[in-house]
Amino acid sequence: MTHSRFFDEHQRETVAAAMARMIPTDDTPGSREAGSIDFLDQYLSGIEFVYAKPDGSGFEKLEGKRAWAWEQRIAALRETYVRGIDELDRRSREGFGIDFVGLTEEQQDQVLRDLERPAQEQEAAVAEAQVTAPWAPPEPALQQTMTEMALEFVPLLALHTRQGFYADPIYGGNRDRVGWQVIGFPGPASLADVHTGRYSVLDYFADRRGYPGTEDERGA
Repeated sequence: MTHSRFFDEHQRETVAAAMARMIPTDDTPGSREAGSIDFLDQYLSGIEFVYAKPDGSGFEKLEGKRAWAWEQRIAALRETYVRGIDELDRRSREGFGIDFVGLTEEQQDQVLRDLERPAQEQEAAVAEAQVTAPWAPPEPALQQTMTEMALEFVPLLALHTRQGFYADPIYGGNRDRVGWQVIGFPGPASLADVHTGRYSVLDYFADRRGYPGTEDERGA
């Protein structure tokens, strides 16, 4: 059994089940295979897993005001998740007489949809922000900051499910790089290759205009 850093066993199973409805397993791996729950559980465990070191050897140690600020953020996110899990179970028991993890997939989808409706505008805003910044890796330290602080439970869970599926494996998810494999992206061997410039994602950009060395810049 996987050791949980923050969630208790029931909370972990509940969140993993909800994530599995957001990126389900079908003919390709889903959030379960990618270990998205491990990514989130590690992220919520404290401030030790926020900024990966450029050489990929571990994580930076946060100190002073920087550490204090992240402690407040993590504490707020924990509270959102604890409340959200309780609400998932409450609605599940109210509608079907059983906790969320015991529902069928169709019933889980219904509970998530009902809980999501008030927050759909938030989810759309997050999706748009990610589209307009495709060059930014979906890593906590680079994209979340104050944006995730304002999100309600379902859009926050959707954000973290995607991050756990696609982020660099050093953050605890994307197990065996299955998230990258699903989209045909081999990925770098390590973060060090990215930060030193040995690895580039330019060839995977849908639109390369404006980048050095492209045909558009050479006038082709």
